[in-house]
Amino acid sequence: MSEIRFGLLIISDRSARGEREDLSGPALRSRLETADHHVAVMDIVPDEIAKISDILIRWSDIEQLDVILTCGGTGFAPRDVTPEATRAVIDRPAPGIAEAARAFSLKITPHAMLSRNSAGIRRKTLIINLPGSPKAAGEILEYLLPILPHAVELMNEDPDSEAGHNFSAH
Repeated sequence: MSEIRFGLLIISDRSARGEREDLSGPALRSRLETADHHVAVMDIVPDEIAKISDILIRWSDIEQLDVILTCGGTGFAPRDVTPEATRAVIDRPAPGIAEAARAFSLKITPHAMLSRNSAGIRRKTLIINLPGSPKAAGEILEYLLPILPHAVELMNEDPDSEAGHNFSAH
């Protein structure tokens, strides 16, 4: 498996305006780099469907990233539109990833049931929505990291991906 190319898209009105320091992006970048992954690009945008969607499309279609992690905009606030922007651009949903992230978070806090996170595939790029909290986003990323190499292999039709399906039934 070749190196996974990540994109980190932080969605926050206040951070995009420079009113609040973004803590989530650097925390996620650090976790990825500690796990020997590469963050190819990182950006901050306001909670606006068109701006989020445009970057997801560009990073998938032109940059051809393997995985895009969005951070923020997944809650109940009226301006939380990241799941809608994601669903507008994906070709195929990946509900198991979003469900697993929510189930994992529910073991830590009941507030996880307020997450509307989504995940899906655009071309050969996996897009995953994470919550805006640096702590929660980092915990979920750590939980999901082990499955991402196999997901990327499958999307790229890597011949070695079949090895990940071998298991013995009991």
